[in-house]
Amino acid sequence: MPDIASEPAIRLICFFGVLVVMALFEIMAPRRDLVLAKPKRWFTNLGLVAIDTVALRVLFPILAVGMAEIAAAGGWGLFALTDLPVWLEVTAAVVLLDLAIYGQHVASHKVPVLWRVHKVHHADRDIDVTTGLRFHPIEICLSMLYKFVVIIALGAPAFAVFLFEVLLNGTAMFNHSNVKLPGPVDRLVRLAVVTPDMHRVHHSVIHAEHDTNYGFNLSIWDRLFRTYTDQPEKGHEGMTIGLEPYQTEKPARLDWVLALPFMSPKSDEG
Repeated sequence: MPDIASEPAIRLICFFGVLVVMALFEIMAPRRDLVLAKPKRWFTNLGLVAIDTVALRVLFPILAVGMAEIAAAGGWGLFALTDLPVWLEVTAAVVLLDLAIYGQHVASHKVPVLWRVHKVHHADRDIDVTTGLRFHPIEICLSMLYKFVVIIALGAPAFAVFLFEVLLNGTAMFNHSNVKLPGPVDRLVRLAVVTPDMHRVHHSVIHAEHDTNYGFNLSIWDRLFRTYTDQPEKGHEGMTIGLEPYQTEKPARLDWVLALPFMSPKSDEG
């Protein structure tokens, strides 16, 4: 894998590369008209990215790849007990990490205390490439702790963790993007990975819809665990995005978003 010192630079290049490419596609082939002004939403969503990054760097001396290296040095986890070829071990680790994130996402909807922070993501009244980055810093830190546990349990190779982190970040921006893929292309691509049309259903105000399509990367988990919905009831242009109690301009404000988990709960089931 790339030297550990170069990992942040590589991830940063991939991050900005996918962000710019998907933002350009959204201009050229938008799926929906936006409800709120893009500059204000982008300031809030990207502001959360900056705060999340600082929170992780301040609170954690190492991140996911560093934990994988510690686990490998200690001989911890499932893969330490196997003698698989490197390519198979890396592939299996990436797939299992993706399954773990699917499970985490389901839990963030079902466990009330987790939903309080996760609803920051769902309160966005539009869905575009920056929505895939819109997470409260508490959720980001909890997610990192969860990844540590999974990485230690699996003994996931450091390169697999690095690859998974890059894929997760990139596919999250891809499947949250406001991009219109041709129908045949969407149907083909979603056989393997989550497409924008597939994940958009998850951001519907209709609870029966946003309680489906939890996957961020591989689409197999929603099909396997029967949490898959093909299309939104009101169509992609007619559906309402966000949470029913928050159909105002407040979800585009950074101060409101940061305070949301601490507000009195409203009737916004996960």
